[in-house]
Amino acid sequence: GVQGCGKSLAAKAIAGGFGVPLARLDFGSLYNKYHGETERNLRAALKNAELLAPCVLWIDEIEKALAAGNGDDGVSRRVLGYLLTWMAERKAPVFLVATANQVHELPAELLRKGRFDEIFFVDLPDAANRAEIFRIHLAKRNLTLAGFDPDALAAASDGFSGAEIEQAVVASLYAVAAGKREPNQHDVMRELAATRPLSVLMAEQVAALRAWARERTVSAD
Repeated sequence: GVQGCGKSLAAKAIAGGFGVPLARLDFGSLYNKYHGETERNLRAALKNAELLAPCVLWIDEIEKALAAGNGDDGVSRRVLGYLLTWMAERKAPVFLVATANQVHELPAELLRKGRFDEIFFVDLPDAANRAEIFRIHLAKRNLTLAGFDPDALAAASDGFSGAEIEQAVVASLYAVAAGKREPNQHDVMRELAATRPLSVLMAEQVAALRAWARERTVSAD
């Protein structure tokens, strides 16, 4: 999905929905310069996940570790091979969730049907979802909702991700801190107007990702 739209939150919500522990597999900490050590670290990490089972194992930004053509003397290919074997043969109740920003960089053998049950796309929020995100973040910071119009804020934040909406609320708090008052609708609107969301800064990349996902994935909504 698009950066900042809730992929990690969705992974955490899965564990909460199942009522089981969430374990995060950080591939960056597994890689080692010595031959064979990376694979051994992966085996140990997966074994620990099995000992924790039932659990959800979350691999964040999986394309960073397994992208095709990493140029790392074949380490990524060997890691991928072991991971695929484990996914096919594991017996422990470990529910695997992976998140990715650049899913098209992943090797085809990881994405084929049967590896993962489904590929979901977390898109930019629509107007109704943006209004709800505003309500959540205003309430989280104990701001009186009566002084805000979430629908008007949603209309002014077209193309914003959930993370960018949160930062607009946070920025409005900082902006009025010197005056020792709470931000109001105008303050948040001003921060939105001053922000160039990722859908504008990286418009071509975001459009390409959305186009790729349109016919290939299931909407997370």
